[in-house]
Formats: sequence, structure tokens, C-alpha cells
Amino acid sequence: MRLSAYFLPTLRENPKEAQIVSHRLMLRAGMIQQASAGIYSWLPLGHKVLRKIEQIVREEQDAAGAQEVLMPTIQSADLWRESGRYDDYGKEMLRIEDRHGRDMLYGPTNEELITDIFRTHVRSYKALPLMLYHIQWKFRDEVRPRFGVMRGREFLMKDNYSFDTTYEGAVDSYNKMFVAYLKTYARMGLSAIPMKADTGPIGGDLSHEFIVLADTGESGVFYDQAWENQDFANMTVDYADMDAVNGIVERYTSLYAATDEKHVPGEAPVPEENLKERRGIEVGQIFYFGTKYSEPLGATVSAPEGGDVPVHMGSYGVGVSRLVGAIIEASHDDKGIIWPEQVAPFTVGIANLKTDDEGCTTVCEDLYAKLSAAGIETLIDDRDERPGAKMANLDLIGVPWQILVGPRGLKSGVVEVKNRKSGDVEEMTPEAVLNRFAS
Repeated sequence: MRLSAYFLPTLRENPKEAQIVSHRLMLRAGMIQQASAGIYSWLPLGHKVLRKIEQIVREEQDAAGAQEVLMPTIQSADLWRESGRYDDYGKEMLRIEDRHGRDMLYGPTNEELITDIFRTHVRSYKALPLMLYHIQWKFRDEVRPRFGVMRGREFLMKDNYSFDTTYEGAVDSYNKMFVAYLKTYARMGLSAIPMKADTGPIGGDLSHEFIVLADTGESGVFYDQAWENQDFANMTVDYADMDAVNGIVERYTSLYAATDEKHVPGEAPVPEENLKERRGIEVGQIFYFGTKYSEPLGATVSAPEGGDVPVHMGSYGVGVSRLVGAIIEASHDDKGIIWPEQVAPFTVGIANLKTDDEGCTTVCEDLYAKLSAAGIETLIDDRDERPGAKMANLDLIGVPWQILVGPRGLKSGVVEVKNRKSGDVEEMTPEAVLNRFAS
């Protein structure tokens, strides 16, 4: 992509309305624009990151055996009255009346709707276990939406729902999602720790929330130092082998981790020297809630021994749009965003430091054409701007690898290759650059 043609409305100054790092940098980097309180338009750079995160989430859900569907944003109030939640949910639910006077709502979550789909089509235990998920926009009318996409009113969420005939089967499904979440966050370059959680309005008696460690996090967390040495990104698991899955869950639930709300000083089962205290951001939560929805909504299946039984259910949420902000909170410096390569909008950025120099332009164009042809997402800054402004812009938007092409280096036949995360700069020939990134 040529920056001269790319819609990237960056800002030089910090917006006054932005209170936290991710909000400031998303606005400055031209990723989002506020449409109204807690509601944002996603501009090209932000949208690219959002879709990459969404795809990682999708791939890990598919790998764990879940099947993707797509449910509407607008739901009938009648379903929520059946479950008993319509009046209980509170003012966070946006209630709507259509032109025919029917009560509708903008879905804050989808337990009722997915249960209705299940009860309509599934009759036998032979169809279970079953996990259905979708990635869809939600709306919760927060009293004080703030912190940009971290606590907005409209947000993109992956929610998965499991259906099993027994409690034991439901726990197996729960554990599959537990493991899938560890792998999902690790693929995004995040250190996420599962912590026991309250279930809130979702209901149920088993829940974990996944907390990303970040110095600017909203919650205090305490954890065993052993968490810092775990490698979830390279963890392999066969989801058909429940002994292996359950073993992973048992291993990681035995490591201490608790939010400041649940931590009791002096009572953690961890030596004091191994107990760490940090800040963290919640990016997902998983729940088992049994028959809370299947019983009132009549979602039953025939049992092996005869008769009908209500299914045991769980739900599993990932804040996809919230993750964009969480990654920035966990990975930034005073120059801007530091994207992990897996979610970066572009892998390589090329800065032509002297656009009126024929040699610089020739090398830049050749690198851009060959990297793009090799499938490397490349951004070339071909604008007539000062070199300092170009380099600052690449740092701000967080391109992981930056190729700086100037006449001084080309006299020696080299360009500079900068690693955004470490700041290390290496001189390389253009051919060596292609060998590194395009081979």
C-alpha cells in the first residue's frame, strides 16, 4: 500500500478527550473516529488490525471443534421474557420498539437466541456435544463509556455456546475453551492469565476471566511468577484427547492467580518471593451455567436411557475489538504502538527518505514490488515529507520492520532495517533485505 494513497488521518498531538494510552494512540494513529459516546468508526488501519485479531480467534475456535454461525444484532424481547432476563438485565440493554409495536432489543449477548436455534433443530443426544459460535457486534449502554474501545457501548465480540447432555460433558467443553483461549492470546503476542471469576448476569457457578498483563491495566492482579515462563504459543493439543486437555487445565488452574478483589493478603499458596503483583486488562471470560437457559426455554434432547433432559450449556466470550486496545496497552512506548507481527496492519514499512533522488526511488520501488509480490504486507511512504516525519509516522503506527532508504546509505550499497520493538538498526543490502523477508 502506498501511503500517498492510503487513508491514514494521523494526529501529531494527543487528543484531550483520550484518558488512556490505547485511546490516545488509536486516535493519533488514525485507527478510529468517535461517532458518538462509546461508539466508533473503524478506519482502514484499525480495521486491518481488527480483522487480523478476529481471524486468529476464528482459527482457534475452529481448531477446538466449534462451528461458526452468524446471529443478528437485533433480537426479539419475547425470547428474553421466556428466559426471565428481559426485566432483570437492567438499563445496559438498549430496548427498541419496531414499527408494528413489537418489543425488540439490540443484543448485549446471545444465550437466548442460540438456545432458540438449538431447541428448534436438535432433538437427540446423538447430536451432542455441540459448540456454536459467532463474531458479531454487541451493544451495552454503559453509564459512562470511556477509554475508547476498551469500554465502549458498541463492541465486536466472539461468543461461543456449548451444549452437552451431562455436567461432565459440559466441563469437557469448558476445558476445551480454556485451552483454546490460552492459545488464542499467545498467538497475539499477549501474556494472558486465567483467573477464577464471578459469573455476573450470565449466571452459573464456574467461570474464568482471562487477564492480559499491562502496566496501564484497569485491575490489580496477583500471580505465581511461574506464569511468566509459560509458552502457550507453541503448545500443541489434540482436542479429541480429553485426558490431555483436562491435564492442561489442571496444570494451569493449579498455578495461583487472582484479581485484587479475590486476593487475600497472606493467604496465597505461593512463597512470598514468587508472588507477583501487576496490573491487568480483562479480554475474555468463559462460563458454565448448566440448565439456566435450557430449562425455561425448553431446550431438551432425548437421553440414552430414555426420556428428555435439558442440555447443559456454557458460554465463552472474547472481546475482539477490546483486544485491539489491550494489545496497545501492553505493547507501546513514548513513540507510539509496537504491534506484535501476528496482528500488525503491515509487516514492513519502507520510507523513501529523499523522494527526489532517483536512486532512492528506484530501490524503494523495487523493494516494494518484490516484497508485495512475495505476499509481505508492505507500506511504502512515498510522500514528499521530511525524513524525520516519515520515521516518526512508522513508529507511531507500529510497523514491526522499517526499511529506511536514503542517499547516504545507498552510496555504500546499503539500506537501514529497523526493528520497531527493540529499536535495533542493521545495515543491509537490498538483496539481503529481500532474502530476509521474501524468501
